[in-house]
Amino acid sequence: MNDIICAVSTPPGMGAIAVIRLSGEGSIAVTDTLFVSPSGKKLAGTKANTVLFGQIVFNNEVTDEVLVTVFRAPHSFTGEESVEISCHGSVYIQQKIVEALIARGVRLAQPGEFTRRAFGNGKFDLSQAEAVADLIASASQASHRVAMNQMRGGFAGKLAELRDKLLQFVSLVELELDFPEEDVEFANRQKLYELTEEIEREIDKLARSFQLGNAIKNGIPVAIIGETNAGKSTLLNLLLNEEKAIVSDIHGTTRDVIEDTVNISGVSFRFIDTAGIRHTTDTIETMGIERTFQKIGQASIVLWMIDLTTPVEKIESLVESIVPKLADKHVLLLFNKADLLPDAERVEKEHILPELKAERLFISAKKQQNTDVLQQLLLKAAAIPQIGEHDVIVTNLRHYEALVKALEAVRRVKEGLEIGISSDFISQDIRECMFYLGEITGQISTDEILGNIFSKFCIGK
Repeated sequence: MNDIICAVSTPPGMGAIAVIRLSGEGSIAVTDTLFVSPSGKKLAGTKANTVLFGQIVFNNEVTDEVLVTVFRAPHSFTGEESVEISCHGSVYIQQKIVEALIARGVRLAQPGEFTRRAFGNGKFDLSQAEAVADLIASASQASHRVAMNQMRGGFAGKLAELRDKLLQFVSLVELELDFPEEDVEFANRQKLYELTEEIEREIDKLARSFQLGNAIKNGIPVAIIGETNAGKSTLLNLLLNEEKAIVSDIHGTTRDVIEDTVNISGVSFRFIDTAGIRHTTDTIETMGIERTFQKIGQASIVLWMIDLTTPVEKIESLVESIVPKLADKHVLLLFNKADLLPDAERVEKEHILPELKAERLFISAKKQQNTDVLQQLLLKAAAIPQIGEHDVIVTNLRHYEALVKALEAVRRVKEGLEIGISSDFISQDIRECMFYLGEITGQISTDEILGNIFSKFCIGK
């Protein structure tokens, strides 16, 4: 039997209200030892999903006036008997109520323990449990929709469908192994081949969706590059609407990578302000420039900021070191400090770097000119498709790695069928594919895997 656990489930700190959650058989009885209703009514006698008003009294002292919600197994988040105490948001009050519960034998919950119990009680599978954490962390409409779909079982349903098809065939293949002397083929090899092609397409589609899913979940990486003092840090601060980076007329101020995420019209972008690119003998600045090149490789979108007051020859001197690293990147050339140049000179400089395929925009980061147009260009470059309610998008690295291994296994099945390999090897590869699909949903799991997953959850969830 699980012991009773408790935790403050609302964010740490002071707020209008806080919620303290209990789960485990006996939660209602324990809360009854502290709860006093004006009518004298006990929680034990109330119906499920009922909210009662009263006081928490500990050591003959009223701690707070609260609302207590009662949940009875299996109709709760964890599938166990549960109680939620809504109190005022004072940190002191929260601590006193938790202290009172511990004094009654309740244990503080570990990170993710409520969700782990829900998984253990069959309320949802492992991929759905992980979606709970993604839903809490969702910072955009797209990430919210993907997490919600996964939590509702869209991803799990697709995997279960693939696994069931494989199970039917592996059963027939292994039946042949039980009767080797009969020389009977229970599993039609042509149909099995067609099935492996279908499953290969489905798994490959899911694995390929990870690139989009990762961008939705963590933000589309956008590297801001250029010479020193081109206005990169000013632009970053403007996009983030805070003084994140130091802005100075001194060259080489930014010597390390600065990152932060911002939501633009429902899409998350992870902006990366990099060290200015120039020839230098400063060891620290050189290391920063090397990191700049690394971040270019990791970015999907590159904002190359060009100071319009810089001579064209100096700008073109950077071509050899930068342009080769921009292959397969969506590049936006931002001509900064446009407010300092006459129109004729601006037009002349617009045509520099003709070998670079990129959209070009004149801006003034300092005076916030055309930054609204820049945001629209970023949304266009992101090209995030409309996520439907039932679209399955992979956002979890663990899921992606398991899908890649499942894909390798199903391709071995396909190759084995093509060359007529023996049934025992075919069966082994089918089983391996099923193993990795089951690992995603938790049908195949270990305590080490579960511990690693749930340890990353917040306490109280």
